[in-house]
Amino acid sequence: MRDVKNQAPKALCELRTTGGSTNLLLNRDKPPFDNPSLRKALALTLDRQAFIDIMTEGLGRIGGALLAPPEGLWGMPPEVLRTIPGYDPDIQKNRAEARKIMEKLGYGPDKKLAVNVSTRNVPTFRDPAVILIDQLKEIYVEAVLETIETANWHTKVTRKDYAVALNNTGSGVDDPDQQFFENYACGSDRNYSGYCNPELDKKFEEQSMLSDQEERRKLVWEIDRKLQEDGARPIIFHTQNATCLHLHVKGLTLMVNSLFNGWRMEDVWLDK
Repeated sequence: MRDVKNQAPKALCELRTTGGSTNLLLNRDKPPFDNPSLRKALALTLDRQAFIDIMTEGLGRIGGALLAPPEGLWGMPPEVLRTIPGYDPDIQKNRAEARKIMEKLGYGPDKKLAVNVSTRNVPTFRDPAVILIDQLKEIYVEAVLETIETANWHTKVTRKDYAVALNNTGSGVDDPDQQFFENYACGSDRNYSGYCNPELDKKFEEQSMLSDQEERRKLVWEIDRKLQEDGARPIIFHTQNATCLHLHVKGLTLMVNSLFNGWRMEDVWLDK
């Protein structure tokens, strides 16, 4: 946005959530990441605010699976998030707990866990992956960046050819059905981590059928909490991007909760 404003000072720029998140993928079927304690330790070491400060200059959002409020209608509020392991703002306390877990598993300063962090070779994936590698060092994990060309990336994660990966997930709409069934349901093609909880799948169906939106929201929060506690796909942060327009571009409506909608341009015209 700054670059655009420097080149076109009169341009109008507005920030909007992308409707997507930067998240951590852990291959639950590949030792040692089939151990839930190890997965918990990796989730505990995340300093989400550091990612936001570095990647977005403080403009990202901390949230769970659902789009974070205020833009998101279904995301857990901060006071609820803080009660979930790994979301406590006391990062040192979280990491002390993570190190204890790692030490029980046999790791420590003299025996570190060596792993590749796989990610797509574009800046929005690669840059947070570098931050992740630095944060993993805090809990005896010695990680090396493995960059994958875009043409091969989705094939690689779909066939679960990774141990640890840094991923960005885009969502078409701000609705629990889209998020839960697409990214977390047993057998979904886009459930890259292979997370499967049949009992939670039943709750996905249950929340979808509720007509009372407040009742549905409470159940959605319950589901989202369980996903974060299970480390299904640890959410690091929700992203925001800018849309910039010249003054002669008229009629474009920017979506409040997604970068990916509202681009059909049928109502856009040029005043020139």
